[in-house]
Amino acid sequence: MASAKSSRSRPAGHSGVFPVNAAAGAGGGDGGVQLADKLKIFKTDNFDPDAYVQSKCRTMDEKEIRHLCSYLQDLKKASAEEMRRSVYANYAAFIRTSKEISDLEGELLSVRNLLSTQSALIHGLSEGVQIDSLSTGPEGSAEQDISTVEDQEPSEIWKWSTDFPDMLDVLLAERRVDEALDALDEAEQIAADAKQKGTLTTADILALKRAISENRQKLADQLAEAACQSSTCGVELRAAASALKRLGDGPRAHSLLLSAHNQRLQLNMQTIQPSSTSYGGAYTASLAQQVFRVIAQALSDSAEVFGDEPAYMSELVTWATKQALSFSLLVKRHALASCAAGGGLRAAAECVKIALGYSELLEARGLSLSSVLMKQFRPSVEQALDSNLRRIEESTAALAAADDWVLTYPPTGIRPFARSSAGNLALQPKLSSSAHRFNSMVQDFFEDVGPLVSLQLGGSAMDGLLKIFDSYVNLLISALPGSVDDEINLEGLGDKIVRMAETEEQQLALLANASLLAEELLPRAAMKLYAMNPVRGPDRQSRAAEQREWKRKLQRTVDKLRDSFCRQHALDLIFTDDGDTHLSAEMYINMDNTVEDPEWVPSPIFQELYGKLNKMASVAADMFAGRERFATLLMMRLTETVMLWLSDDQSFWEEIEEGPRALGPLGLQQFYLDMQFVILFGQGRFLSRHVHQIILNIIERAMAAFSATGMDPDRVLPSDDWFFDAAQETISRISGKPRVANGEREVNSPTASVSAQSVSSVRSHGSS
Repeated sequence: MASAKSSRSRPAGHSGVFPVNAAAGAGGGDGGVQLADKLKIFKTDNFDPDAYVQSKCRTMDEKEIRHLCSYLQDLKKASAEEMRRSVYANYAAFIRTSKEISDLEGELLSVRNLLSTQSALIHGLSEGVQIDSLSTGPEGSAEQDISTVEDQEPSEIWKWSTDFPDMLDVLLAERRVDEALDALDEAEQIAADAKQKGTLTTADILALKRAISENRQKLADQLAEAACQSSTCGVELRAAASALKRLGDGPRAHSLLLSAHNQRLQLNMQTIQPSSTSYGGAYTASLAQQVFRVIAQALSDSAEVFGDEPAYMSELVTWATKQALSFSLLVKRHALASCAAGGGLRAAAECVKIALGYSELLEARGLSLSSVLMKQFRPSVEQALDSNLRRIEESTAALAAADDWVLTYPPTGIRPFARSSAGNLALQPKLSSSAHRFNSMVQDFFEDVGPLVSLQLGGSAMDGLLKIFDSYVNLLISALPGSVDDEINLEGLGDKIVRMAETEEQQLALLANASLLAEELLPRAAMKLYAMNPVRGPDRQSRAAEQREWKRKLQRTVDKLRDSFCRQHALDLIFTDDGDTHLSAEMYINMDNTVEDPEWVPSPIFQELYGKLNKMASVAADMFAGRERFATLLMMRLTETVMLWLSDDQSFWEEIEEGPRALGPLGLQQFYLDMQFVILFGQGRFLSRHVHQIILNIIERAMAAFSATGMDPDRVLPSDDWFFDAAQETISRISGKPRVANGEREVNSPTASVSAQSVSSVRSHGSS
């Protein structure tokens, strides 16, 4: 419990503990201030973790405690990631400060040695003055002292100190490093004891210390020379570094250790030469094996000799980062550059995946170099990604120029959606030739781009695919007759030539291409892509949200084609070839100025609308098998486009409401019949609730204009049954289906009764 002290926070819903995502943003902004305030309780010296947990969990049930533990684990991960980012963000300053501290320690050590030498010298001088003062006494006493010293046998310590330099020379010559170190330590101890007990003269002590210092330096140089030899094995290298550290020169020892590994790495890399004919992944794997193996060995050696001291770890991370940077530049120059230039997305992704795979082996040991690699790899991979997407776009555009817009099953040589057999033939997508090719290339693209999801490049790939799908839909729009005059912006088409879809079947095929790709093929391919790189926890929810948004963008692109289709067909219905309109106010106003009895049938434009919808629905039943909803929405959208044009046509309503001639009884009756006809043929198939309400508003507006003349609409309009019979007669004639028996409304129609009630209510409202 104590180990999590620094990473605790309060998830929402549990005693005021805030959510984990607040911790993730604690690095800056208001979120950081809030996190710092929340963590103050954990920073106090008298914080008791057990008491804190007991106070929070006493009233919780098992589910709440599990939820709290989950939040604490997520916060711990977020805190660790934030710490890692903070450390790397300030790493240069930290390393510079560590080196300055190391240099300062060396200088302090030199000052201490100098002071010690000066102190010994002063002490020796003082003893010499005392000896000289003794010689001023009686003459016999001095001679007696000299004779006494000469008569004494040399002490064991004096003999050892005299033999010490020769003994140490022998140990160094024989490279008996451990024994030499022990001898130096022993000499240091003897010098200290002799100085304290006075068993050696000051001159002897100074000579001993000078011998110790000289031999320490001599041993250090010998160890450094051995460490720099390419023939030195790992055990000898660690022993030399350990000995140098024991001599008090740890920074030099660590630098020599890293230098030796670097030298070994450079020698090994000389055997790996890139070739224009070789596979980039093989070169990357060979190079990565050498580089990261040496880094791992250096990490192990440093930990074994120097432990986890911050100064040494900082130098190690700096060195490893430099090696990783050099490695990434080599891979980028000799492997990724050619892949990116040629659009070899799969080869580029595999090279990067190989490199990161070796790098991830070090992350378990606390050394993360992935960010260093990805900073160098990302531009090349994105270039390969763009080249691949551009190739798909150009290939599809070339095929669209010759596409006959006839839906077929996948031809030979094109990747099928599923294995062909008699049992699953219905599972195969029916598309035109350019759409089949687009789908096949996209399937290959998703396989190639699979490794990029784990490299945090999946978003770029999905956005790029959305862009080329939009480009393909623009090609489909340009294949609609009259698209040149369309207001939809088709930027990016340039001088691309697309074969026109002349018939309604071909035009519906355009919609079938786009809808099947957007609703089924592309999302399923994307699901396979994400299945290769599963995630858990909050990341899973975030990915699901991204997928939903991506599918919505695909659908909006298809809606652009659908709206263009409906707009052009609506204009064909409303306007003639010479620009006149089939739907004008005069066609209703003039009816009361004729002497001939009118033929009470719906106006030609609405009969043509029903005939077009009926024909399209029959064709769409085969083209959109299994996706009837899209076909229904398409028909509804076409009806809506026509009715919205009538509702928003200002010139039409100005003539009806403010023109010099008012709308008469016959004109109102014909207008009412037309609207009732649309409601009747559209109910349940071609009419949405929204369009139904638009039609009711149109009827109400026309009846209000008629009422403004002082006449009552109910007095001049026949009963609703009359309108129903007249409309039903036309529907039966156009569709070829017999009328419902006894002239009654179709009881199974979901909107028949509603429509009748709605129209009746409008008539009542208009008459009032």
